[in-house]
Amino acid sequence: MKMRVLLVALAMLLMGAGRGMAQAPAEPGKFDFYLLNLSWSPEFCATHAGNRQCAAKPGFILHGLWATNLDASYPYHCAGGPGPANPAAYADVTPDTSLIRHEWDAHGTCSGLGADAFFALARKALQSVAIPAELKGLDHEIMLPPAGLRGMFAKANPSFPAGSVILSCGNNRLTAIEVCMTKDLKAMACPVGIRSCRANAVKVTPQR
Repeated sequence: MKMRVLLVALAMLLMGAGRGMAQAPAEPGKFDFYLLNLSWSPEFCATHAGNRQCAAKPGFILHGLWATNLDASYPYHCAGGPGPANPAAYADVTPDTSLIRHEWDAHGTCSGLGADAFFALARKALQSVAIPAELKGLDHEIMLPPAGLRGMFAKANPSFPAGSVILSCGNNRLTAIEVCMTKDLKAMACPVGIRSCRANAVKVTPQR
């Protein structure tokens, strides 16, 4: 239960950083685009080493694929069917079954898809984003302006339009990158209401 509360609090913190008002209840399938959130696991694990996702020392993990509207509002906790029968089947992209269950309840139910179809789509979204070589196996802390980090992703993903990748940060440290995507998972420029990290420089915790 304590871990569940922690995951919900983390999700709300990440969502509040970049999006507008939650809409609950809302009708499943009625939204404009997806916001893909890839959490930088080393930052989370620096203070939650006992969490099950930390054992493998991953880099970016799939936090969520969030239904979002062009005005930055988002549906939340829509009426939906049961979650995935085997959450562990998605441990390759989200190595924490508690987070998988939470993401289905909070966001997947708003997609208009069944649970397994939603997580298959979320996995496909994750796999469509190339992670910059500089952030793979990072063994020392680096510090860059947000524009520098966004530039890394732009270079690694040349087909992505400008403004499609944004950062989330806390205490001037990278917590996640987010990609605005159409419903068919094409990268798109994020609407004005989707805010990016405003720090002058962001520290990136190494994988260790």
